[in-house]
Amino acid sequence: MQGVIAGGGPHTVQAGAAMLRQGGNAVDAIVAAAFASFIAEIGVVHTGGSGIAQIFDPASQRSVVYDFFSNMPGLGLSAESLTTRLKAIDFERVTIDFGATTQDFYLGRGAVAVPGNVFGLCALVDDFGSLPLRIILQPALDLAQQGLPMAPFQAQTCRLLGPIYTHTPAARTIFTKNGDILDEGDHLYIPGMFETLSQLAEEGDALLRNGSLAQALISDHSENGGLITPRDLQSYRVYHNDPIRVLYRGHEVLLPPPCSAGGVLTGFTLKLLAEFDAGSLRHGSAEQMQLFYEVMAATTRARVHWETDLAQLPVHVAMARFLSAEFIAPYAADVRYAIRARERSPFVADKKGPNNTSHISVIDGNGMAVSLTTTAGESAGYILPGTGFIPNNMLGEEDVNPRGWHQWQPGERLPTMMTPTIVLKDGNIRLVVGSGGSARIRSAIIQVISNLLDHQLRLIDVVNRPRLHVENGVLQCEGGCDSAEMDRVERMGYPVNRWQTTSIYFGGAHTVSRMENGFLVAAGDYRRDGSTASVRNGISK
Repeated sequence: MQGVIAGGGPHTVQAGAAMLRQGGNAVDAIVAAAFASFIAEIGVVHTGGSGIAQIFDPASQRSVVYDFFSNMPGLGLSAESLTTRLKAIDFERVTIDFGATTQDFYLGRGAVAVPGNVFGLCALVDDFGSLPLRIILQPALDLAQQGLPMAPFQAQTCRLLGPIYTHTPAARTIFTKNGDILDEGDHLYIPGMFETLSQLAEEGDALLRNGSLAQALISDHSENGGLITPRDLQSYRVYHNDPIRVLYRGHEVLLPPPCSAGGVLTGFTLKLLAEFDAGSLRHGSAEQMQLFYEVMAATTRARVHWETDLAQLPVHVAMARFLSAEFIAPYAADVRYAIRARERSPFVADKKGPNNTSHISVIDGNGMAVSLTTTAGESAGYILPGTGFIPNNMLGEEDVNPRGWHQWQPGERLPTMMTPTIVLKDGNIRLVVGSGGSARIRSAIIQVISNLLDHQLRLIDVVNRPRLHVENGVLQCEGGCDSAEMDRVERMGYPVNRWQTTSIYFGGAHTVSRMENGFLVAAGDYRRDGSTASVRNGISK
């Protein structure tokens, strides 16, 4: 089948392209790519993580959001048993030096939330796949059996997160060579991964629900200070949700609802930006920078009201209120005043989330599209013995746990900023996008959509033009932004941080598009080793 795919590295996208060459559809391609990414992109994603996908099915003209993010573990434990486990929990702090700042994370079994990747990806195949799971998993099986050279971006990420990837002897066995973190080109091999994927190919998600992988995970947590129970895995459910629908410049933008906070916040920003003629502003100009700052700052101020309403109202009521014209109107008035007066609006600090995420986008020749974002946090710093399974550390991410450590109720779905997005034009696919990058996910997606629909840039430029982000009241300007325009926006009263280069800080928005002439194109985000593949008449290019 024909199609295009964009993702975080050549092994990832070639796994997806292999499915298209064999006649598979977009779901087959993206699931194959995802399992390959858990090996080839090991610095940012793992099998033991979780994700959100959105699929557009042209046969039904329906889009469905698959929510397979992490749950809080501990189902089936009595209050006394839970208290006992928490007293002996394996939960250790490490500090990562990011250069400009440091950040603490917690590792160990006590940092592991219920993993959703296996359940969600298998559900996609069950519902929409056209090829058997054993064929879909073959590219990942090949990588697991043979290993592969470390890609530059993955080696850099593992080195940055060195205290995590050297936290236990088993981790050091995989991620070090002669006492040092694996470097670019060093051979990566994960013991036990091939056997686990082979079992998964035969058993499907039953392997993690009640099979040998489930038993290994449960026993490990019971014996070593973790919280995951048999009931956590047996009762885990993949949620099938309708997307949030927002109109923007004659297009319909489909966004994930909660547990994705990113979806509703992106929807608010787009509705606010639609109040202004962004296309009339020269791309990269001070006026465009000011408008971007103001709409992002307004969204962050509005977020407080969203979180208050979400805690007090049914989700659909809270979303309808937050995205209503009446609620958005005063924020639009604030932006208009700031632009007219050239006076910077107040800024409220945004909340962060897991930094290590990866995104894959696919459109096949029949018009089926899938947008998939996955994360493992930074990983829990250990490998489940004998399996090659690297768990997440979602319970060790401070920003995902604003109530405090282990304060979510067992079985409760954790929140995320991941925002896999689909854009339609007259009921047909126009754009598939998403991003890694924590709080920068939203700003990356907004700029990709605006670059295409407001400024009609080529897709490669849509994705890779210098980006902006607003953090702590400062306009972050990526390397490549015009120095004279940054001078001008500073004279308007906006603090500017001038980056000298492009950076993974600004996200990784691997994107595919159906152009207005029907041609399928793909663009990888160079910031995060973006790669693409196209299949035309069964031949990859």
